[in-house]
Amino acid sequence: MKLATELRGDRTWSSTIRAALRWMRSNKTSWYFGAPSPRYFLGALCADFICFCGVTHAKLAPDYIHPCNDTNRECLIKATQDAIPEFVKGLPHLGVPPLDPFTIEKLSIPLSGLKVTFYQGKVSGFKKCIVDNVISELEKRHFVLEFHCNLTIKGAYDAVGKILLFPINGEGDAKIKLTNLKMKVDIDTKYIKDKEGVNHFALKGYRYTFDYGDRVQFDLQNLFKESKELSDTVLAFLNENWKAVSEEFGKPIVDYAVDLAIRTIEKFFLAVPYEELINVPIPL
Repeated sequence: MKLATELRGDRTWSSTIRAALRWMRSNKTSWYFGAPSPRYFLGALCADFICFCGVTHAKLAPDYIHPCNDTNRECLIKATQDAIPEFVKGLPHLGVPPLDPFTIEKLSIPLSGLKVTFYQGKVSGFKKCIVDNVISELEKRHFVLEFHCNLTIKGAYDAVGKILLFPINGEGDAKIKLTNLKMKVDIDTKYIKDKEGVNHFALKGYRYTFDYGDRVQFDLQNLFKESKELSDTVLAFLNENWKAVSEEFGKPIVDYAVDLAIRTIEKFFLAVPYEELINVPIPL
């Protein structure tokens, strides 16, 4: 037991190796005459290595997270851009759900004279978002993300009410494509410690602005159950006037998507230590 005691007295792996070598030199008795066997020696060495590892914290941030050494804009933009394609796939082992695709289980949109409800809407496209700007003001607890991307929403819908003078009672497949959607998200942050005393980012609140970009295309099948011709006519009207329609029709969908993304980022922050996300000390 002398070897195990000597090894466990040192808590660095290099010191453990040196202690093991000292023990071997001082115990020159043959392995075959009652001295501890090689199996015992290796077992003690491995046990101490396990003890050594047990006092350190395993890295939680995935390999695609590349922490910046300061809050330099160029580094933050590159680090964020590098992370997005993998981050949106989710991190199940950390309780972080995927964002591309994500599902809108049910979303009702009350419009003027019309109620539209989406079901099982699959939203995709976030993995190809382009980061335009990132600002991190650690002292002010403030973070800004600006990006643009193309998004597609596919699912089912039903609609009851009126468009223009036409009564609608439709249901069917729905597809909405947003081309070059631009968004700016301002996030107020704070710093917290978990129950083990580990530092984390946390969110206090957020606000956002957006622009629908170059175009929004609607494909709502079977708007009028009794008339495909009338359905096509009204659909053409919606697409010709896409900007005005989007202002009323699109915001609830964008609200839903942004809130889900923010909650997902919050889960990630609470799972991964602050020090693994940026190489800058928490400001006092």
